[in-house]
Amino acid sequence: MIKVLKSGFFMTVQDVGRFGYRDIGVPVSGVMDNDSAAKANKLLDNPKEAALLEITMTGPTLQFEAPTYICLSGAFLSPTLNNEPIGNYQVIQVTKGDILSYGRLEKGFRSYLAIKGGIQTDIVMGSRSQYHPVTPNKCLKDGSSVAYEETVSFEPAISGLKVDRKFEEETLEVYKGPEFSILSDAQLGSLFGKSFSISEKNNRMAYQLGELIQGHKHSMLTSGTMPGTVQFTPAGRLIILMKDGQTTGGYPRILQLSEDSICQLAQKKFGDTISFKLL
Repeated sequence: MIKVLKSGFFMTVQDVGRFGYRDIGVPVSGVMDNDSAAKANKLLDNPKEAALLEITMTGPTLQFEAPTYICLSGAFLSPTLNNEPIGNYQVIQVTKGDILSYGRLEKGFRSYLAIKGGIQTDIVMGSRSQYHPVTPNKCLKDGSSVAYEETVSFEPAISGLKVDRKFEEETLEVYKGPEFSILSDAQLGSLFGKSFSISEKNNRMAYQLGELIQGHKHSMLTSGTMPGTVQFTPAGRLIILMKDGQTTGGYPRILQLSEDSICQLAQKKFGDTISFKLL
């Protein structure tokens, strides 16, 4: 077991996601930054669908109750093991009683903690990803615990990676959305000609952008959406759906983020800026 001594800001169990239930309104969920999570699991020789912990902005304090091996990835939150600094993208052995802590957020926004063999919480609708009300709780709280299988010895094929994630990169690559054609020349000029800031309204469901562009009067039937869909409200607000976002919506879907851009946006926080580049 991992015992959660302090949970931090928002920590959840996530895997690659919950598929096959969008027709009944269940979002995909899963890791926000698939690239970072996949690299951590790969270093531990875990299957790509292995569940891990997604840690947002402020890290937890965790105690391991059995020996295992871990790997951290994504955002860098100044982690320590038994008060000794450790790095991301390294296979690290832990023993019973070891305490993993996090400090100051230095870069990025979401960090991942992978454990050899994966987190062993209940599978609900084909996934371990936490999403309330599909799962009992939306996140891990102080005093909770999560199970994993003890690993006494492990010889990784690669003990570490040098990964240069450009967390300051602003440009998000996007495709045209189904309603892209409703945009006027003036709206297109604003959409691709300036930067947008991440508003305080950002979470696993969606990222709202702070700046408006010229609005519209286009009406449409409620239609399907997916992670990375950029919705355009009549008032000119841009809303980018993320992994816990709704499965349908009534706003025009003017853009669709690439998978890499979803990972990139997941590492942005309030006040950071982005711009769009059409593929």
